[in-house]
Amino acid sequence: MADLIATPAVTGLPLTIGRAVLAAFDTGPVIAIAPYPGRDLSAVLHFPAPGQVITDGARRLIWAGRETAFLTGGPAPDLGGLAAVTDQSDGWVWVTLEGRDATAVLARLCPLDLRASAFPVGTSAKSVLQHLSVLLVRTAEDAFQIAAFRSMAGTLVHDLSGAMKAVAARAAL
Repeated sequence: MADLIATPAVTGLPLTIGRAVLAAFDTGPVIAIAPYPGRDLSAVLHFPAPGQVITDGARRLIWAGRETAFLTGGPAPDLGGLAAVTDQSDGWVWVTLEGRDATAVLARLCPLDLRASAFPVGTSAKSVLQHLSVLLVRTAEDAFQIAAFRSMAGTLVHDLSGAMKAVAARAAL
């Protein structure tokens, strides 16, 4: 039988270009929670509203799309009969984009209004970066976490580094 060897999904990081830093981010386990229709989770878990991130100590429950949230930073409570619970850890790659130009970098690739007034800290959104489906989470004024399908890790880094170079070049003019 062949031995399986874990390999990193993202290589070449961290990367600093201009006033932006792109780095790999390990969320630990990522558990998808999708409530069954008509079931109320409130006795066991506070499910996030669209765009909301709920932080409870080290655990975060991140709105990740219609009727879906990602739980990171801790185990899922027993939701038997209330929700579908699946381990998504190996299916996603997470990076952080930080620095004074982080919003400008994302603005080159993403159609969302990412100004702090429209997309404040503690907000999540499903969107695209160029043509790549992503989950964005604003963690600070100049910081984002970005999740994409693991199979698209190279494309994620390529697109973000290209935008970082373009923003840095413009600032140098």
